[in-house]
Amino acid sequence: MTEIIDRIEADPDILHGKPHIAGTRVPVDIILGFLGDGLTPEEIIKHHYPHITKEDILACLRYARQAIQEEVYVA
Repeated sequence: MTEIIDRIEADPDILHGKPHIAGTRVPVDIILGFLGDGLTPEEIIKHHYPHITKEDILACLRYARQAIQEEVYVA
């Protein structure tokens, strides 16, 4: 298991190595998709994943920011 950033980890034995919220099977991309669809963190927790926290959701955003910052751009 590899902790990517605080609260986000990847483990080849969990979700085929996809980044997920630590201690859960909730993939980062699902949370980002909900946010992209306009759901608030509170709605995500209430209607989909009551076992995660707002801090977990914010960690997903930090992970996405870090991933974009590390991208290599080709002109």
